[in-house]
Amino acid sequence: MSIEHDFALLRRSSLTSSLTDEQVEALAGIACCRRLSDQETLIKEGEVDNSLHVITEGALAVTRDVGKGEYTTIHVLHTGDLAGEMGFISGRPHTATLRSLGRTQVCSFERENFESLLTEHPWLVYRVMQTIVQVSQDILRRMNAQHVELTKYVSSSHALY
Repeated sequence: MSIEHDFALLRRSSLTSSLTDEQVEALAGIACCRRLSDQETLIKEGEVDNSLHVITEGALAVTRDVGKGEYTTIHVLHTGDLAGEMGFISGRPHTATLRSLGRTQVCSFERENFESLLTEHPWLVYRVMQTIVQVSQDILRRMNAQHVELTKYVSSSHALY
C-alpha cells in the first residue's frame, strides 16, 4: 500500500485524532498496513510482539486458550480500536490471541521504528502514548464495571464462589 493510502486509513483512526496532518504523515511513513484473511492470527498468546496495531477495517476476536486446542472469545475489537498496546509498551508476552473476524485490515507500528520518531517528532510520540494510556484506562474502567456487575449478581443469587 502507499503512504497516501496509509495516511487516509490512519487519519480516520482514534490514534491520530490529536495529531496534525504532518504528524500522521510521519506515522504513515513507518506503518505497515495489510489485510488479514478470516481467522488469521495477528498476535499469539504467550508470545512477544513489539507492535502496535490499529484496526482500520473489520474486527479482531480477543481469545484465550482453554486447552486441548480450543479457545474462548473474551472480547471483540472493531474498526478504530488499538490492539497490542500493552505489549508494545512493556515488551512482555501477550495474554491473549488476536484473530481476524472476516476480512480485516490493520496498520502496524514496530516499537523500534516508532521510537525513531522521538528526535524529530517528540509531540507525536507523546500524543500517541497519551492515547494508549487513555485506551488502557477505558479498558480498565469496563473491566471494573463488569467486575462490579458480576459481584452484584453473585451476591444477589446467593451463589458461593
